[in-house]
Amino acid sequence: MSLDGIVTRALVHELQASVKARIHKIYQPTDNELILHIRGQGVNGKLLLSAHPSMPRIHWTEQPWANPQEPPMFCMLLRKYCEGGVIEAVRQVGLERIVEIDVRHRDELGDSSFKTIVLEIMGRHSNLILLDPATGIIHDGIRHVTPAISSYRVVLPGSAYVSPPSQDKVNPLDATMSSFEATMASVPPANRITDENAVSGALLHAYTGLSPLVTREIAYRAATQRQEPWTVFDQMMKQVSGHEYEPNIVLSEDGKALFSAVSLTHAKGEAQAFDSMHQCLEIFYRDKASRDLVRQRTTDLNRFLLNEMAKNEKKLLKLQDTLKEAEEADLVRRMGELLTAHLHAFKRGDKTVDVVDYYEEEQPMVTIALDPLLTPNENAQRYFRKYNKQKNSRAIVTEQMESTRTEIEYLASVLQGLESATPNDIGEIREELIEQGYIRERGLRKGMKKKKKDAPSILCYTSSEGIPIYVGKNNTQNDYVTNRLGMSTDTWLHTKDIPGSHVLIRGTEYGDDTLREAAVLAAYYSKGRASSSVPVDYTRIRNVRKPNGAKPGFVIYDGQKTLFVTPDESLVQQMPSTVK
Repeated sequence: MSLDGIVTRALVHELQASVKARIHKIYQPTDNELILHIRGQGVNGKLLLSAHPSMPRIHWTEQPWANPQEPPMFCMLLRKYCEGGVIEAVRQVGLERIVEIDVRHRDELGDSSFKTIVLEIMGRHSNLILLDPATGIIHDGIRHVTPAISSYRVVLPGSAYVSPPSQDKVNPLDATMSSFEATMASVPPANRITDENAVSGALLHAYTGLSPLVTREIAYRAATQRQEPWTVFDQMMKQVSGHEYEPNIVLSEDGKALFSAVSLTHAKGEAQAFDSMHQCLEIFYRDKASRDLVRQRTTDLNRFLLNEMAKNEKKLLKLQDTLKEAEEADLVRRMGELLTAHLHAFKRGDKTVDVVDYYEEEQPMVTIALDPLLTPNENAQRYFRKYNKQKNSRAIVTEQMESTRTEIEYLASVLQGLESATPNDIGEIREELIEQGYIRERGLRKGMKKKKKDAPSILCYTSSEGIPIYVGKNNTQNDYVTNRLGMSTDTWLHTKDIPGSHVLIRGTEYGDDTLREAAVLAAYYSKGRASSSVPVDYTRIRNVRKPNGAKPGFVIYDGQKTLFVTPDESLVQQMPSTVK
């Protein structure tokens, strides 16, 4: 993983500024994440400690995190022992991905006590543990490890803390030239500049805290600079030892994003440098964490909606075939009339009859298929019955096709809502599908009443001119923005013929900059996010109406004008935003 021992060392070095600061508040927004609100010593921010199986990390964060109404037991324990406490030390264990935070705290009686928060960044084995440093006894962990899970160590309240198993690797900051040569014994001297894979593998096997990303970088520099690996290795370790970091994110040519505390010259792609390692991680994980969490929680909804879309698209194809047949009704009626005029020309048992088509100016001969079991008159009546059936079905099929298209548009709008959803939006989307009868409500016992819905939380941006711009990111929020929040003089925006958000500019006193920024928001929160020159309609909200019985998020409008804008993620992220 990119978050190796060197990145951890950089993060811990920057966290030294928080020593002697106070932990003001503690939150646990998810099963794996903890937020420490730290103040004092010139510090005022939220420190994220994550034991997420795929995204474990520690860094200052400015992202909004929902605080659950009922804090989990682990959070309550941290509040008891650490909230209001002073951070006495922040350290890294060797060059391992283990961070320890010592906290001095006074209990209800005023007695001082010390606790240690341990974050183990170990991929799917990551953990966050509170322990008593004097006794080494665990108070609790965010993830329990029982004897059935691990025979090496147990993470349960009351058990002794045992460090994660050592891999018998050497701290690279302590390496000497002679010890380095010993680790490179498996690589022939003649191959140490040319065989990058062998050099990288030897370093990865011997030293702790070095990720494959860093060992490949060392091998690559040695090969391109035609230098001995020890020279490159020693230069990099001196840089790390002196805390001379180069936080950066590289978007490689294959579209994969990488981050590191050292320059990645081997990763071909666009690089972005940062002033701090914390800022680097905050940017890297800013959207990734939220997207991954939403993806995990909406896999079932996404699969269901895609299946419903496929069924309706298949239904629409069948209806189109039926309508095509129905449009041939006039031809069927003509066949019946021609048979009636030529009853003398055929008899029971005939399979076809050739008759003169007097409807055509040239009066050509046409062949009409017959049912040999029917009389001439019965064959003519069969065509008339078919004509009446097709004529009547045309109106029904047209209505069904319109209903199916509306259904597809609605499902597409819900899917779009999932694409831009935050973890807090998922419940609204699920509730909407329950109300519309698509899915059943889970966990509601017989006789229980549903909890009354609160007004949804709406994302509000502030334009460069200081004007509020409201964005609904799903159908529930769209209905609220358009039908309840909006005033008649407000300006309403929506992508033209593309599923997306309802966007509202508050008031009438705004300029072209605000209008364009609102249009960019409408395009960004739509199915056209990855496109350019996205058409966005805008009109006064008094021109927007929701038809009776329409599905959530569906409106009709008139008096609109159209802007063409290209979604700009950097602009959206730079605009101040709050959730109201």
